Amino acid sequence: MIIRANAYPRAGLIGNPSDGYYGKTISFLFKNFHAEVLLWESPELEILPNTRDHSVFGSMKNLVEDVRTYGYYGGIRLLKASIRRFYDYCESQRHPLDQRNFTLRYTSDIPHGVGLAGSSAIVTACVNALKEFYRVEIPKPIQANLVLSVEKDELSIGAGLQDRVIQTYGGLVYMDFNRELMATQGYGRYESMDPKLLPPLYIAYDVRLSEGSEIFHNNLRQRFERGEPALLAAMSFWAGLTDQVRDCLFKGDRVRLPGLLNANFDKRREIYKISARNIAMVEAARSVGASAKFSGSGGAIVGTYEDEAMFRRLKDKLGSMGIEVIKPILE
Repeated sequence: MIIRANAYPRAGLIGNPSDGYYGKTISFLFKNFHAEVLLWESPELEILPNTRDHSVFGSMKNLVEDVRTYGYYGGIRLLKASIRRFYDYCESQRHPLDQRNFTLRYTSDIPHGVGLAGSSAIVTACVNALKEFYRVEIPKPIQANLVLSVEKDELSIGAGLQDRVIQTYGGLVYMDFNRELMATQGYGRYESMDPKLLPPLYIAYDVRLSEGSEIFHNNLRQRFERGEPALLAAMSFWAGLTDQVRDCLFKGDRVRLPGLLNANFDKRREIYKISARNIAMVEAARSVGASAKFSGSGGAIVGTYEDEAMFRRLKDKLGSMGIEVIKPILE
């Protein structure tokens, strides 16, 4: 029997990047892309490489293009770290694993390095496949923590919990990472919401802006731990925006929503140096009347639009810049 486990990209609707700093966020999954892990029983444990893991190239130019797209590391390290953390979790819970081995293979068409949580999708799909193979149940908030630990603790990739929570819960989720809650129970308060509450949304991304989220978060972490006043105030500001957006969604208030999303990015621009091409993408979207903010750490944006005419203008404007624009397929 072949086990097939999928996980999907996410868009941070509001509040990011405060999820790694005791803030609040709202995030949603969309199914335009996916990461998939196939797992089947075999005599030995084997991880099969994906195209982003190969080491043979047609030329030096091909190698350079591959590094620009995927970096120096592929997905196999994510799978190894996932298996290691899953094993450690089962040992800590005294959940015996049988002696069966497996072969594991992954694929992903999630645009790489543009803030759509492609890496954590691979990890989440792997953990889901292992759970099914070994018949292990993991509570959702604990699974989100486990997936985060794969990247943050095992691989030293800077990240917050938002991606792992939404990819574990699915749909649309409000997340409160209150410091006291995190200290006492080890995870935040996660509230699933109906995706039908969302207004018309678009996602735009530019693969030329590919950059690991750790590049952004490492700088932010240092500033946060130093207690930089402007940064601490920004975290509080983003958490406040999240509560306002949650209120708008429940009330069906689509008038205030675009301004709140815009404010999320504008505050980010105040406290962090953002590349000119990322700024140009946001400003181009706003020039046709759409709202725009980062989906994650840069390279992709999410926002609202009013009608089909505005969406066409958005596609034309950003398309002329080599930027892809899609309507997210929601759960």
